[in-house]
Amino acid sequence: MNNKDIKTIKSFGDEWKKYDQTSLSTEELENLFNKYFNIFPWNLINSKSEGVDFGSGSGRWAYFVAKKVGRLNCIEPSEAIEVSKKKLKEFNNIRYIKSSLDTSDIKNLSQDFGFSLGVLHHVPNTQEAIKSCSNLLKPGAPFLLYLYYSFDNRPIWYKAIWQFTNLLRMIISIFPSFLKNLITNLIAFLVYLPLAKLCNVIELIGFSSKNIPLSFYKNSSFYTMRTDSRDRFGTPLEKRFSKKEIQTMMENAGFKNIKFSKEAPYWCAVGIKI
Repeated sequence: MNNKDIKTIKSFGDEWKKYDQTSLSTEELENLFNKYFNIFPWNLINSKSEGVDFGSGSGRWAYFVAKKVGRLNCIEPSEAIEVSKKKLKEFNNIRYIKSSLDTSDIKNLSQDFGFSLGVLHHVPNTQEAIKSCSNLLKPGAPFLLYLYYSFDNRPIWYKAIWQFTNLLRMIISIFPSFLKNLITNLIAFLVYLPLAKLCNVIELIGFSSKNIPLSFYKNSSFYTMRTDSRDRFGTPLEKRFSKKEIQTMMENAGFKNIKFSKEAPYWCAVGIKI
C-alpha cells in the first residue's frame, strides 16, 4: 500500500524549507517539545534504545530525542529531510530515510520506541498508517501519537468556527507556494497574534482563556504562529479525529494501556505495543 498524498508531501517540503525552525529559540522549542512529550514513558527507554520518528519534518523533535537514545531513525517523505540533515548535523546517531511510513527499509519488530506528531492526519488512510508504525515496534515499545482533534471537548460554536476555517484551508491549499505563504502570514498576523494577545489580557485579569480559539499560542513567538498558520491553512489533505476514534485506531493497530494528555495539544496519546 502506498499510503501517501503527493500534493501534501510537496506542501510540507515547501513549508519546512521556509520555516526550518532555525529562527526559533531553543527555549521555546523545548517548551513545545515538553507539551507533546509530557506523557511519554521515558523510563521504558535508555541510551541504548533505537526508535523511529515517523514523519520527522524539519527534525525539531528529533533534536531533543536523539540526545536521550542510542539511535534514531527519521522517516520523512518530503524534501524537509534535507532541512533536518542540516539542523541535526551535530548528531552521529541519526539515520535519515526519505520514504513513506509503509515503504521504509526498517525491519518489523525491531524498534524500541516510536513517535509521530502532527503527521498521520495528513495521509489517505490514518488507520493503516498507525498499523505501519506499529509493525516496526517491538512488543512493549511505547508509541507517542498526536492527531488533530475533532473538537469533541469543545462547545458547538467552537466547532462552527472550525467549519469556516476549514473552508478557507480547502481554498488556500490549492494556491501556489508563494501565495500560500503570503496569505498564511497575514492570517498569523491578523488572527493568531491578536487572539494570543487577548488570551494574555484575559488571564492577566484573572480569567481562563481555555475556550478562546488559538489560546495554545498565548506564549508563543510570532515565528511559531506563522509556521502553524502555514501548516493549518496550506495543507491539501487534513483529517480530524475524536478521542474515542484515536483510541480505537490505536487498539486496532496493536497498542494497549493507551493514555491521553489532559492538556493541549489535543489529542496527544501514548500506547504500548502488545
